[in-house]
Amino acid sequence: MKPKIGIIPGDPSGIGPELIARLLNDKDLMNTADILLIGDRHVFESGQQIAGLVHELHVVDANKNEWQNKANSTNGFAWHEIMSIRSDQVKPAEVSEAGGKSVLQSLDLAMDFAQSGVIDAIMFAPFNKASLHMAGMSQDDELHYMAEYMGVRNYISELNTLDGMWTSRVTSHIALKDVAAMINEERICEAVDLINNTLKKSGMKRPKISVAAINPHAGDGGNFGREEIDIIAPAVQKMADKQMCVDGPWPSDTVFLKAVAGEIDAVVTMYHDQGQIALKLLGFDRGVTVQGGLPFPVATPAHGTAFDIAGQSNADVGATKAAFKVACNMVSDWR
Repeated sequence: MKPKIGIIPGDPSGIGPELIARLLNDKDLMNTADILLIGDRHVFESGQQIAGLVHELHVVDANKNEWQNKANSTNGFAWHEIMSIRSDQVKPAEVSEAGGKSVLQSLDLAMDFAQSGVIDAIMFAPFNKASLHMAGMSQDDELHYMAEYMGVRNYISELNTLDGMWTSRVTSHIALKDVAAMINEERICEAVDLINNTLKKSGMKRPKISVAAINPHAGDGGNFGREEIDIIAPAVQKMADKQMCVDGPWPSDTVFLKAVAGEIDAVVTMYHDQGQIALKLLGFDRGVTVQGGLPFPVATPAHGTAFDIAGQSNADVGATKAAFKVACNMVSDWR
């Protein structure tokens, strides 16, 4: 059975529509899944125009479960049309309430489809958080929005992956000055448990995980802070006692050398940029964000809406293709 992947174009003012047009042009990749596009006609068409591509859009009503037959009989994808934003409201490279509302409407529908089994997973092109907040999103980010929308109560965290290397975070979208106060044994254990379970669901029998320190040189034996001694090391030991393959804390300026060398599968970081800087330097055009802790796979390129190049026909589709592959692989292993 092919995985059923729902795709939404992200912020209409960013590079998302162009990325989706380029993704759909990879016929070999598209043949690996049944694809349901969810969004406005003019948004998808604008992406095609920017990319210099033409894709015939075949309209279906996904609620009637007819879309897979339509996708298989045409060009590998079907399209569930919505009207979330007027074409005159789309301003390239511009933060807007209208753009944020468009994203939330398409995302809500995609979540509804995933929860009802119409699709197995969601792959979305980049969102702009400022637009989402203008549109009324009160949560810190889209992951917390999705969790609240679906009533998810378990631990959630963004995960990132690049060429088989994974990271999770103990804290994410918060001010750096607030990070230390949020580092505690429970949150570290939850972050380790989440990435361990996610990797197991993704086909890895016994993931090898290293936990990063928060202080320089892992605290240097307490000279630069005691979080490693008092909080992080006990949390690592607690998870190791549960038969997880986990070690640390490791200095954050060296732990990724272990990952690059293939000695470990994942790094648990203490804060957002600790892991993101490393992964984006290693492969900005291939990095993927996975919304960890949700009841089905949700993946997106790790880069943003790139307003600086929106509409210029030079967006790199590499990370979007990688996100699509991750979503497909996760569905296959989670079944």
